Amino acid sequence: MTTFDKREDAFEREFAHDEELRFKATARRNKLLGLWAAEKLGLTDTAANSYAASIVMNDIEGSHDVAGKIRKDLEAKGIAQSEHQIARLMTEFMEKAIADIKAGK
Repeated sequence: MTTFDKREDAFEREFAHDEELRFKATARRNKLLGLWAAEKLGLTDTAANSYAASIVMNDIEGSHDVAGKIRKDLEAKGIAQSEHQIARLMTEFMEKAIADIKAGK
């Protein structure tokens, strides 16, 4: 294996690792956001966890409009949350998710 091949292989492994971390952080962020929305919707325990899991799965299955789904769910219950507020929470939860993953939680 040449030096170039070794470097290419290392970059590919690093890319795969970064993508895996990004996937985990996004899923964790979506779960936190789902739990937050569940609380706003008045859901507790099993129902809240189920709702949060549905938010995670919705994103994994290809509907990447997590904020839109949550906003619509909240609006359906008469709870006003702007896109800006939800986007701000998504940023905060992503930062927390990344920090938790780096800390090994």
